[in-house]
Amino acid sequence: MAHDLEKALTGISGILVTPYDAAGDIAPGKLAPILDRALGVGMHIPVMNGNTGEFYALTTDEACTMVREVADMVAGRAPLLAGVGRGLRDACRLARASADAGAAALMIHQPPDPFVSPRGTIDYIKAVRDASGGLPVMLYLRNDAMGPDGIARLCEAGGVKGVKWATPNPLKLAAAIAACPDQIVWVGGLAEVWAPPLYAVGARGFTSGLINVWPERSMAIHAALDAGDYPKANHLIADMRAFEDIRAEEFNGTNVTGVKAALMAIGHDCGPTRPPSAWPLTDRQRAALEDFVARNRLKEIAT
Repeated sequence: MAHDLEKALTGISGILVTPYDAAGDIAPGKLAPILDRALGVGMHIPVMNGNTGEFYALTTDEACTMVREVADMVAGRAPLLAGVGRGLRDACRLARASADAGAAALMIHQPPDPFVSPRGTIDYIKAVRDASGGLPVMLYLRNDAMGPDGIARLCEAGGVKGVKWATPNPLKLAAAIAACPDQIVWVGGLAEVWAPPLYAVGARGFTSGLINVWPERSMAIHAALDAGDYPKANHLIADMRAFEDIRAEEFNGTNVTGVKAALMAIGHDCGPTRPPSAWPLTDRQRAALEDFVARNRLKEIAT
């Protein structure tokens, strides 16, 4: 089935977790009911090998396996966005594997190399895209220090269709939008809580880890923002904010921990997170999560 990638990017990019078995090995099959539920309520674009998928804790072999397995599970129901990154050769290998699996586009993680440069990043983007055979590209920016002009140069690298903006700087986002080509789709990359202020300056769509746990709420928030109903969106966000507050603790070290703990609480054991992510939740964090799950009847909704 053909999908409108640009339209999908303006929806919810659902960042899927990476499940592990009792031995700590990847267990892709555990994602099936989570993915089916999210797609069933309308999730626009599933994302494998994102940060909520513990991308940097996976080996390249594991990341290649995950994108292949998830592509088979999606089975054409939505366009699959495949995360790639790390060293150039690993990124290129994963880009090829993602293309072979049938991914619709690549999400290129911002290189964490301590000596990264804007022009070097352009070379990186081009090489990774070439390795995929020319798949469209979504840039994942977690650092906006290169400024609007530097970001504009990245967007001109060829094949760049969108930018996942993952910094809490709406005014810098507005400046980047003004400096970049009109066809770029700007996606709020800080989940539901930051979606309204990023929407206000021009972002459309947002990423979500909540989609693994409560996809119905993610979709309702998106529908409200899509309709320009900020009061309703903010009301819906208020009821799930405790979840995001837990994820933001310990320098974001409980980001994935909160998602996997919530999945366990509603009956989907996807295993712990891998270090250096924090695991398990502290007693205080666990109590807050249990209250969030009970208050919103998430276990009943999931079944």
